[in-house]
Amino acid sequence: MFPINETMGQYSELFMLLAAGTYTVAFIAFAWDLAKSSKALRAVDLKAAAAAGAAAAPLKVPVGAGVGAAGSVDRADSDVSGPAGRAERPSSAVGAASQGTGAGQTADGGMRYGAERRAPARVAVAVTVLGAAIHAAGVITRAIGAGRVPWGNMYEFLTTGAFVAVAVFLIVLIRRDLRFLGTFVIGLAIIMLVAASVAFWTPVGHLVPALQSYWLVIHVSIAVMSSALFTLTFAMSALQLLQSYRTKAVAAGKPDKLGFMRLVPSALSLENLSYRINAIAFIGWTFTLMFGAIWAEKAWGRFWGWDTKEVWTFVIWVVYAGYLHARATRGWTGTRAAWLSIVGYLCVVFNFTIVNQFFNGLHSYSGL
Repeated sequence: MFPINETMGQYSELFMLLAAGTYTVAFIAFAWDLAKSSKALRAVDLKAAAAAGAAAAPLKVPVGAGVGAAGSVDRADSDVSGPAGRAERPSSAVGAASQGTGAGQTADGGMRYGAERRAPARVAVAVTVLGAAIHAAGVITRAIGAGRVPWGNMYEFLTTGAFVAVAVFLIVLIRRDLRFLGTFVIGLAIIMLVAASVAFWTPVGHLVPALQSYWLVIHVSIAVMSSALFTLTFAMSALQLLQSYRTKAVAAGKPDKLGFMRLVPSALSLENLSYRINAIAFIGWTFTLMFGAIWAEKAWGRFWGWDTKEVWTFVIWVVYAGYLHARATRGWTGTRAAWLSIVGYLCVVFNFTIVNQFFNGLHSYSGL
């Protein structure tokens, strides 16, 4: 066992605080982007509506204006469907998902990057990258200070899990325009870091004997990665519910009270991507369950003992298995699928917080 370096542990805590502050700036920038872009799109809609009204109004023929043989007005400027009109079509119209996304909107049905880049969004992503780099330094210095992988207690679970969630978000951004998730993902990361520092802080220390195994790296790393993917799908499912509600409200002629959701793809696009990511995360969680059983046999001489942590790990597996099965074979789509995905993530949160803190068992080594 490597000696404990308390100085590196202190540096780690400083990096975590700096990362939380940087993420806060990124969170504000993402929120500003949603608000600013939503306001700009409303202005585009108003201008387009005014242009449409002018086009529908009867034309007033001025004295001396030329009138053709068929009685038509010879006016070169009577066409309001020129380049400006085409560029400023309302992007929130029902059924326009397959058309251009309008000014300021970059996420199409495939969630690929559009041609234009919004300044607040660029700033938000850049600050998030900076925060992730600082966060990575905090995780690495914690590992150096402890002389092991930093996954031995709740403080380390939360700080490492928050970093992985942000890292996965940034990696997916390379191919998919998920900046609309920035407010939610970065907000969750801030909550995790604050909770780790305030409620679950644990000084640098050695692992209990049960955790002193190479299975810690295998089992926990896969669990953390799967949880990070579940975090993304949780945010997508929540936005799917909001987008579905908004679409129905607009179709019914009600005022659009969720203007920022115009920057978010359709509910169906969110559901499809969430389903694919959940399928990948479910495979990871399956390996988490399997490797945990193998580790339990090596540590305690049995593969399964109905310990509280083991039970809830299995409950999470069952919920997401039910989600995938119901959506693939039973037609559970739309809001029902979204709610089932959210229930699965709530089980993940319950497993990593309530179970670790309030339930006694062989897994009660969270450092609290």
